[in-house]
Amino acid sequence: MTSLDHSPALADRIRRYGVGTGSFLIWWRQALASWLPARWRVLLGLAQDRLLLAGAGEEVQLQWQNGNGVHDVVRLPLPLQDADLERVLGNRLAALPRWLVLPPGLVLRRSMLLPAAAAERLRDVVGFEVDRQTPFSAAAVRFDARLLGRRADGQLEVELVAVPKPAFEEALSALGGLAGGLVGVDALDAAGTPLGVNLLPQEQRRSRSTPMRSWNMVLVAVALLAVVATAWQVLANRRDAAAAFSAQVDASAIQARKVAIQRDRLRDIVEGAKFLDRARASRPTTVEVIDEVSRRLPDNTYLEKLAIEGDRLLLIGLSPEASALVGRMEGSSLWKSPALSGALQPDPRTRRDRFSLTADLVGTRPAATAPATGAANGDARR
Repeated sequence: MTSLDHSPALADRIRRYGVGTGSFLIWWRQALASWLPARWRVLLGLAQDRLLLAGAGEEVQLQWQNGNGVHDVVRLPLPLQDADLERVLGNRLAALPRWLVLPPGLVLRRSMLLPAAAAERLRDVVGFEVDRQTPFSAAAVRFDARLLGRRADGQLEVELVAVPKPAFEEALSALGGLAGGLVGVDALDAAGTPLGVNLLPQEQRRSRSTPMRSWNMVLVAVALLAVVATAWQVLANRRDAAAAFSAQVDASAIQARKVAIQRDRLRDIVEGAKFLDRARASRPTTVEVIDEVSRRLPDNTYLEKLAIEGDRLLLIGLSPEASALVGRMEGSSLWKSPALSGALQPDPRTRRDRFSLTADLVGTRPAATAPATGAANGDARR
C-alpha cells in the first residue's frame, strides 16, 4: 500500500477540495433504507438492484444483483437488442440499470493511503496519481476509485481501479447495441463479486430509472399533497379558533360596555339620591315649617295659601294686623328675611287686609350636613 503523505503538491490539491456533506447524505439514506424490509425497498425504489452483463466470447452472461447478492439469470448469444432483453427477461428485469462487468484479468488495481479530506473528491484526487501508480497516464486509461476503509488516524484506505482504453473500448464494442444503454462499467474481483466502481465516462452514462420510479413519484406527490392538505387544515383550524376567540372577545367587550353603562347609571342614581338627601337635610321639612308658621301667626289670621318653592316660603292670607306679621315672623330658625310683597289689600267682606308674605328658608340641622358634606367629598375623592 502506497502512502501519499510525502507529496505536498497533492496534499494542497486535496485541501482545496474540502469536506462536504454528500457522503453523509448517501450514508444516511442507505442507513434508513436498511431498516425497511427488502420487499419494501424494492417497492419504493430504494434497493440498488442492477442488471450485470458479463461478456464471454460470442455470448453474454446476464446476472441480477440485489441486496441478497448476485444471481445468474441467463446466457444469451451476441449481438442483442433492447427488445431481445425485454422478451427474454420481462419488463421488470429488463428495466433495471444495466452494467457491464469486466473480468479480473482486464483491470489494474492499486491500494494507497489518502488524507481524510480527499473523501469528497476521491476520484479527482486519485486521478493525479494514475501515472505514478500505473504504467499509463490518466488520459490512457478508464479509472475510478473506491474507499476500502478509514484508519484510526483518519487516513483513507483507497483502491485505484484502472483499465487501458483499448481493452475498455473492445469490451464495449462486443456488446453491440446494448452498449448505448449502459449506466456504468464495473469490474469483478477474483471471487466474481463486483467491486462497486464505475469506469464509464460521465458523458457516456445513460440514466435509467428504476421500475418503481414512476410509482415513487406518485407516492411523493401524494405525500406532498397530504402534507399541504394537513398544513392547510391546521391553518384553517387556527383561523377558526382565532375567529371564535375574536367573537368571544367582542361579545365580552359589548357585555363589559353594558355593565359600565349600568354602573354609571347606578352611580348617577346613587349620587342623585345623596344629593336629594343632602338637600332635604339642608332645609326644614314641610311639617316643621307649617308648625312654626301656625305658632307665630295670630289666631285671627287666615291663610289662603302656604307654598314652599325651592328655598322660598310664600304665605298668602287675610289678617286684621297684617302689618305686624313681619315682626312676628322674624327670629325663626327655619327662615330668614321675612317681608311683605306688594301692598295690603283691604277685604270689605271680612274687614281684614289681604297680604302676601315671603321668607327665605334656612337649614335647621347644620350638624347633620357635615357628614353629608364629608361623604360628598369622599365620593368626589373616589
